[in-house]
Amino acid sequence: MKKTTPAPHCFAPLSLPSAQLLILGSYPGVTSLEKQEYYAHPRNVFWDIMADIVGFEPTLEYREKASLLTQAGIALWDVLYSCERYGSLDSKIESSSITINDFNTFFINHPMIRAIVFNGTRAEQEFKKRVVPETAGLLGAKQLLGMPSTSPAMASLSYGTKLKRWKAIAEFL
Repeated sequence: MKKTTPAPHCFAPLSLPSAQLLILGSYPGVTSLEKQEYYAHPRNVFWDIMADIVGFEPTLEYREKASLLTQAGIALWDVLYSCERYGSLDSKIESSSITINDFNTFFINHPMIRAIVFNGTRAEQEFKKRVVPETAGLLGAKQLLGMPSTSPAMASLSYGTKLKRWKAIAEFL
């Protein structure tokens, strides 16, 4: 099976310096890498959930949605800078190939971040294992919130259930 990491690394953070909330995925899936867009798989409900929370039409073009998200104080990024993975599933990430993003610089450049939200368990696990020990002094009182993955791989939860859980981020906006 072909490795699905056509890009040498993840995307740059989608953010403004005034961001109050950082949403972290693990690493972009195949469709996202191909389109060079966060959460690009048509069955990933991330943008639908953000549209409900922030208040925009989910059918807008990617650039418009991304702009509205950052204007609302939300930043997007991934925990992993690079990795080797077969397919798009987090379970297929080869642990020995992982390189994390530079969170020290990110937090210095985004001093207003009050909460970090993980889109799925792998993002949360890798952050706590690999990032927290390196950035403890910069994390301060930031809240860490795990959310159910918006990926179609997490089909065991309905959209309504995911949305209800994700609405907890509104208090940080």
